[in-house]
Order: sequence, then C-alpha cells, then structure tokens
Amino acid sequence: MSEPEFLEPDYLDGRILLAMPGMGDPNFERAVIPLYIHEAGGAFGVGIGALREGVTFHQVLRELDIDPGVAPDCDVHHGGPVEPGRGFVLHSADWRDETTMDGGPLGLLSNSAEILRGIAEGRGPSRWLLSLGYAGWGAGQLDDEMHRHGWYAAEGREEILFHTPWHERWTATWEAEGVDPSLLVGQTGRA
Repeated sequence: MSEPEFLEPDYLDGRILLAMPGMGDPNFERAVIPLYIHEAGGAFGVGIGALREGVTFHQVLRELDIDPGVAPDCDVHHGGPVEPGRGFVLHSADWRDETTMDGGPLGLLSNSAEILRGIAEGRGPSRWLLSLGYAGWGAGQLDDEMHRHGWYAAEGREEILFHTPWHERWTATWEAEGVDPSLLVGQTGRA
C-alpha cells in the first residue's frame, strides 16, 4: 500500500488582499492589505488603502522624539485595527535592519525607530510608506473569510504599493488582475 500524498497548503504571503464589496466590516471597506505572513498559525498584513485621519509622518516622528530632518511630511496609512499605535514601514530593498521582513514582490517591511531615523536623516530606503496598526487573523480565520467571499488575493505588485496613490490602489489592483471592479457584486448566491 502506498503512502498517501499530502498537498502543501496554498499560502498567500506576498500577495495583496482586496476586500470584496459587501464584506460587511467597515474596518475593511475597500481594504488593500499586503500580506506578509500566511501560515497554518494565522496571517498578518498591513493596510495601505486608507489614511489615518489627521496624522502625518512628521507628527509620528516628533512623538518619537525624532527630528523630521529631510523627511517629507506625508500622510500615514491606516494599517489595520490591531495595535493602531504600532508603526510599520513598507519599503524598497535598499534598506534593512534586524526587524525587516521580506515580502517578496511586496518589498520589505520594518518596524523599528531606526528606519524612521534613517528616513529623517536621508539615509533610509528610497521608497517607503508608513502605516499604523495591522490586520491579523488567527489559525484558519483568513481562509474561512476567503471561503465566504470576503477577500480576493491579488498578485503582489510593488508598483501598486509605491507608484499608485492610496485612494486608487483598490481599483488599480483589481484592474491589474484583469477585473473591472465596477462589475463586482456585494453578495453571492447559495444553492
């Protein structure tokens, strides 16, 4: 008798999660979430499809006692509902430290004060975005939400992250997948 073959599960790290219309959770309306970890124990991603109202990069730096120096004052993204005071920098591969996580086609992700100092001093990564908070899922939770048509996993595309304005990322990611988002419906049928 031969041994049964076990298929490796399809994990989605390195992809961009897009909230489906009609998801029902206002925290994730038109969400665009680069997914950095997806494994049996859960998933982790950082939102880049919405802004933290009234928060700028210079404000975050000053709150951490970092002189803004040469850093541009730009908007800060709403990374997700978990730990909304914790910052994550999505960035190009020309900078890293011990906190840096490789997201493959998504670029890198770091969450140290050192990367913020580097940006302020002009020695940080050439491309970057700051998000506060993150989206996290427990074991099997994201898979369940995907089976209920809550999310779509698009190809990870660095140009979406760094070369597309935040308010166009949801639509641009759908279009890069060959989908016209205006044709998406907010409900699915059941047989």
